[in-house]
Amino acid sequence: MTPRIPRTELPAEMTQMLSARFGSVPEPIEVVFNNRAVATSNQEFSAQVAAWDTVDEGLKTFAHMAVAAQVGCSWCLDVNYFAALHQNLDLHKASLVPNWREAEVFTPLEREVLEYSEAMTNTPPTVTDELSASLLDQLGPAGLVELTVFIGFANLSTRVNIAHGITSQGYSEACRIPLAERSRTVGTGVA
Repeated sequence: MTPRIPRTELPAEMTQMLSARFGSVPEPIEVVFNNRAVATSNQEFSAQVAAWDTVDEGLKTFAHMAVAAQVGCSWCLDVNYFAALHQNLDLHKASLVPNWREAEVFTPLEREVLEYSEAMTNTPPTVTDELSASLLDQLGPAGLVELTVFIGFANLSTRVNIAHGITSQGYSEACRIPLAERSRTVGTGVA
């Protein structure tokens, strides 16, 4: 699919840096860069989100993948699976995030984080007091705040990409295990 908003040329140094990091320039950046103020704010906030370190990176990567699978953002699934490779996460486990309810490889905490991600993504959200209390006990107040805002950021990213018509760029092809496609029978709500 071609983005609904044309990609724009980025400054040469930015193109080089992004190409070195990802192998190609991410389309969402090329599209959002049509409005430099929005692009700059988005990059700054994304960098700040990436620097948060109260919650394990792997949990957050899986959370973002769960949001992407539920909303249908193939680009976010693709790039987060690629991130899992570079974070040295278990790629078999990462590949199963789209169908986590059917997979037995996830720890109880990972399963709760994935459930919380979906519950926050449902429209309306379906987060329960019990799930929040359990995550609060395991992550602490700072951790649950970080996870919640991170999942909100994942929802922002996935929904913007879908609205802009941005799809997978093939980043996950570098991973030795294919990413599972989401089963039509999983999930608890409507995104």
